[in-house]
Amino acid sequence: MSAMATSFGIDKALEILGVKTINEGTSTGLNNFSNGDIIESYSPVDGHLIGKVKTTTKADYEEVMTAASSAFKTWRTMPAPQRGEIVRQFGEKLREKKEALGKLVSYEMGKSYQEGLGEVQEMIDICDFAVGLSRQLHGLTMHSERPGHRMYEQYHPLGIVGVISAFNFPVAVWSWNTALAWICGDVCVWKPSEKTPICGIACQNIAAEVFAENNLPEGISCLINGDYKVGEFMTKDTRIPLVSATGSTRMGKIVAKEVAGRLGKSLLELGGNNAIIVTPDADIKMTVIGAVFGAVGTAGQRCTSTRRLIIHESIYNKVKTAVVDAYKQLRIGNPLDENNHVGPLIDTDAVNMYSEALKKVVEEGGNLVVEGGVLSGEGYESGCYVKPAIAEAKPDFKIVQHETFAPVLYLLKYSGDVENAIDIQNEVAQGLSSAIMTNNLREAERFLSVQGSDCGIANVNIGTSGAEIGGAFGGEKDTGGGRESGSDAWKIYMRRQTNTINYTTELPLAQGIKFDL
Repeated sequence: MSAMATSFGIDKALEILGVKTINEGTSTGLNNFSNGDIIESYSPVDGHLIGKVKTTTKADYEEVMTAASSAFKTWRTMPAPQRGEIVRQFGEKLREKKEALGKLVSYEMGKSYQEGLGEVQEMIDICDFAVGLSRQLHGLTMHSERPGHRMYEQYHPLGIVGVISAFNFPVAVWSWNTALAWICGDVCVWKPSEKTPICGIACQNIAAEVFAENNLPEGISCLINGDYKVGEFMTKDTRIPLVSATGSTRMGKIVAKEVAGRLGKSLLELGGNNAIIVTPDADIKMTVIGAVFGAVGTAGQRCTSTRRLIIHESIYNKVKTAVVDAYKQLRIGNPLDENNHVGPLIDTDAVNMYSEALKKVVEEGGNLVVEGGVLSGEGYESGCYVKPAIAEAKPDFKIVQHETFAPVLYLLKYSGDVENAIDIQNEVAQGLSSAIMTNNLREAERFLSVQGSDCGIANVNIGTSGAEIGGAFGGEKDTGGGRESGSDAWKIYMRRQTNTINYTTELPLAQGIKFDL
């Protein structure tokens, strides 16, 4: 491990997290290791090898499923509040290891250390939410049309929940699904991104500690590793009634088709092409803060990253100047150095995608007001560091309609009233997060109305990025329609059952049907 990494405590973090990084297999929820090919995880921070992970073979996967199926029979019979106690303990372990896990997230994925800590805090928050939820898994009681009958609904666990997560949130999105699924009585099989496998091992180790301390089967939490071929084990498996997948729209369509083909359920959190509308009544200072963090946070690799800034023509130049000036203050470098605002992209493939986007926007007639570029030299040896870029563009540019997972912000001009801006925002295929900056109550309410934003998330006077776990998270259209985290998102992890009880000595039929014997 490098001196830079050691100085930021990476070696110590791996030790705290119980991660053996070289030539070790991944825990599969059993006490053995995988037997497949090797995945090498290199940090985009400095290009150094973090560890080598063995992928899951089909035989390994079958062992995992056997363990998970067996564990489910035990786990589902525990009262939900007792399951909540286990999740509470998991949250406490995360608090103890927050710094270590946050540093690993930052080093393996490339987001800033503060964002890494924030991601672990999301895990802690969803555990707290789930603990409370464990005493609130409610159904409804209805009046029956038949005398002496009672009707009610109840929810039962589904069984094994498959989780496929993306590299940009290598631990939080897994916990959103897993904490709720555990509370609901499900067990989980997780395939983390092959770009961040060490984070998956660290989380599995923490969960395994909790289950071991409570004499519970390891199969409640299982980990498999590999590329899309390993993910296909889950999407095709009828033993997994729900597959929750986070990633690109292209990937989500494949998962949805495969799971639907066996009449399973899928929870999809896919692409976003998120916009902030800036009206003449906007607070410019707030707009700049929201837009800049939304565009460059996690180096533009959040599904909620701000891609488009839709600005009224009367204040366009003023807003453009303020945002461009803010970009001049950005510091790009090692994300474990808290003086830096922007870290690297995940890998050189992402760098190439970024460079291609800048090329295309110019070819379509756009104007780069903050030129991008790939950084090189001391501190940028990994080849994954780029400059956040800003381009003036038109809404109908093909590249603007496309989600580029990188720090590229498009400035779009609108005229007339806010309806025109909303139309521009809604005309893209994706529908995850949206925002409007205005102090005009009518504009704000119009944006939130049935005629307003068509996204799953719509914010007023905050940016598109930074959702809280208390609300349901997800989007519409090409974003997939899934909902995770708060509110009543727990219901997708359970099966609904309607019950009718007859406590009389007669057997009347519904709808007054007569059937005399």
